[in-house]
Amino acid sequence: MIHLFNGFQNPFGGSERETLELYRLLGAEQHVRLWATSSRVSDELMRQFPIRRVSPTTRDVPDGGTYVFLGAHWRNKIWPYLIARPHRLIYVFNTFHPKIIALTTRMPRLLGWPDAELVLISDFQRRLLQVEGTVHPSPIDIDRFSPRSARPDGPFTVGRLSRDTADKHHPDDLALYEALLADGAAVRIQGGMPLKDRLAPHPLLELLPEGQFAAEQFLPTLDVFYYRTGSHVETFGRVVFEAMACGLPVVCHSHGGYADHIRHGENGFLFETTQQASRILAELKADPALRATVGHRARRTVEQLFSPQAQLERLNFYRR
Repeated sequence: MIHLFNGFQNPFGGSERETLELYRLLGAEQHVRLWATSSRVSDELMRQFPIRRVSPTTRDVPDGGTYVFLGAHWRNKIWPYLIARPHRLIYVFNTFHPKIIALTTRMPRLLGWPDAELVLISDFQRRLLQVEGTVHPSPIDIDRFSPRSARPDGPFTVGRLSRDTADKHHPDDLALYEALLADGAAVRIQGGMPLKDRLAPHPLLELLPEGQFAAEQFLPTLDVFYYRTGSHVETFGRVVFEAMACGLPVVCHSHGGYADHIRHGENGFLFETTQQASRILAELKADPALRATVGHRARRTVEQLFSPQAQLERLNFYRR
């Protein structure tokens, strides 16, 4: 039995989606259970998936096997002392907060659990934190995402997708979006509510709340996927790879886990400054053939990264 633990607080959170995709993949050949570690678990996720709350009083608890914590930890809780000891303990570390590694890897002597095996989700994360662990890209079902067969009529459209939090947006992008709109491009942002009072209304500007459309519905409406965050740094950046799976050219700030998989000018573009981003977007607007070529290579990149063989090797890590 494999038990997957997560807070399950946000239906659109990357950590939640990572856990649920791992559940889907592992569950094809293995008994897998989902456990909520947070009291603020999403009612929507509880309705959609067989997520359980750990409850020693009702004996609804993990019963041994492999315990996998994804973006959550068990420290400072009582229930780990009241349930069966795991055979293996795995922690999928998907943030940049070293103290959380310490919370999960340092075992209290009274607990008697095995040492935690650490899984990181990007080489970028491993380099910045200077920690050792197995690197597994966050699993994505790329079959959900398809390049569109033909571009619909309408203006050149730049857009992005994220959660509705201010730290997902870089302050310098406001001027970039205004310049794009002034130049006749459309800007479409899902997860754009933090920008609603900071960008003037414009007929070519569309700001949507997080989750209004599924990613596989929203992303194909774009010509280019643009991505830069504020104080939040993407350990991996699932949405970038989802955009690449849709055959979109991605234009991304160079500081993020996704950057290890983007070869500038070949399967996407990386930038350091707003001026560089503006030049790249202008080039893509003027050259539909370049968009198509780079988007095709982007799709091939994710097909290789999430190939059946590559996924099987990662799943076998949990199954052994």
